[in-house]
Amino acid sequence: MPRIYFQQQLATLKDRLLAMAGLAQQALELSIEAYLTQDAQIAAHVQEVEREINSAERSVDEMAYDLLATEQPMAVDLRFILSVIKINSDLERVGDQSANIAERVVGASKGSHLELPVDIRGMGERVGVMIRSAIQALVEADAKLAEQVLAMDDEIDDRNHVIQNVLLELMQERPAMSDHALNAILVSRNLERAADHATNIAEDVIFWVRGSDVRHRLHLVEAD
Repeated sequence: MPRIYFQQQLATLKDRLLAMAGLAQQALELSIEAYLTQDAQIAAHVQEVEREINSAERSVDEMAYDLLATEQPMAVDLRFILSVIKINSDLERVGDQSANIAERVVGASKGSHLELPVDIRGMGERVGVMIRSAIQALVEADAKLAEQVLAMDDEIDDRNHVIQNVLLELMQERPAMSDHALNAILVSRNLERAADHATNIAEDVIFWVRGSDVRHRLHLVEAD
């Protein structure tokens, strides 16, 4: 009977984490839309969602640590709870990056919104795919899907690099557009960091499912 209760608690913990993941995805999508449309109301809503994410993070953490302390789980269940704690932190940081993007609306709304020669929407959509895929990998315990998320990260890094180079050149050629270009550079950087958190989530799914520490192995390769 205690074992059945413990599995029910794990299911509840997973449901809470997935609810938080939904909030993080919503915050990111809204923040991109707020920036692209310069809609202050949407930006304000992002800040509200970010506060919900912070509250959800505390709830998930408390439950996870309680299960670690009272149930002393072993093997795959222990890996799952440890992964939840890490994923929980990364989802909260996706919320932070979304709030940062929303703040760019406040800065840019003071002047006219100008079209820039970069694809922020496309980059944001790809980051959204990464986050959704990482969460789907968690739901389905699918390590192969998680590996696909890892492969997407290089694309986002490349997009960020291109956007920054284009906009830095634009700032030199057209100083009057510097404020708008700087806002876009910061948004691109926030999206790149959100993609890093999606990558972290995927790595934690692999750790849970396979028991292999992908991050540690990557660090060893880099050291070589």
